Amino acid sequence: MSTPRSLPPAPGVRRSRIVTPGGSFAGLTAGPRQHPRGFVLLIPGFTGSKEDFAALLPRLAATGWLVAAYDQRGQFQTPGADDDTYALPELAADARSVAEVVAPRGADRHVVGHSFGGLVAREAVLADPASWRSLVLLCSGPGRFDRDDMTRPLKALVRLLDSAPLSTVHEAMRAHDRRRGKPVPPPEVATFIRARFVANAPASLAGMARLLTSAPDRVDELAAAGTSSLVVRGADDDAWAHPVQDDMAARLGTTVTVIADAAHSPAVENPDETARVLSAFFTTTR
Repeated sequence: MSTPRSLPPAPGVRRSRIVTPGGSFAGLTAGPRQHPRGFVLLIPGFTGSKEDFAALLPRLAATGWLVAAYDQRGQFQTPGADDDTYALPELAADARSVAEVVAPRGADRHVVGHSFGGLVAREAVLADPASWRSLVLLCSGPGRFDRDDMTRPLKALVRLLDSAPLSTVHEAMRAHDRRRGKPVPPPEVATFIRARFVANAPASLAGMARLLTSAPDRVDELAAAGTSSLVVRGADDDAWAHPVQDDMAARLGTTVTVIADAAHSPAVENPDETARVLSAFFTTTR
């Protein structure tokens, strides 16, 4: 999860409802609708939302990209039912549908997946490599977590979701964050984070948590697909281990780009440098 540092989104960032054949998605968009340099789709991670990219959207838009971020099915302002399928192929199909609706005809398409969103972005590329000019895995990994300190809380969360309201689950997660020494956000941001969390569909949270403990490693398939890929993380990223991300990048024929003064959420913690790195990469793939 990313913690936005300010609310609401910057001037020039447009709230939208993205209606696709597969459902309606809450979105944020920015940048020129006519003749952009290309289209960039931003996919948030587990317990996150489109607002995680609020600082990144206007910065990419200022350099000519049309950019869209959206809440995945069951996240925050996008509805999700208990009987929805929260599997990677279905979540990836949602990403492709959003891109089909928002991207101008003929524009190059780039997809950025943050954390769990990277697994979704990878799945979307593998489903249709020809539709994407590039893929950025931002603080993401090759598949499921393989560290007990990451998988144990996720499995406990799934159990708790079966028996407790989301307000109780949220308090348990905040207590876990405090034990890990994470900083306390300002009151208005903390209020937003709680409102966002309790707006999630419990089945969506459970489904994504299970995927973070079970998703397979598909990096070799991604390398074979040939889509230009970039691996980016914050200098102090604490999710997938740094050697794991280094190995993933090597298998994709690249190296990890490290964002200074950032941890697991470079789009929030250092949006200027993150935007610069992304825009430069997109430009090289044109």
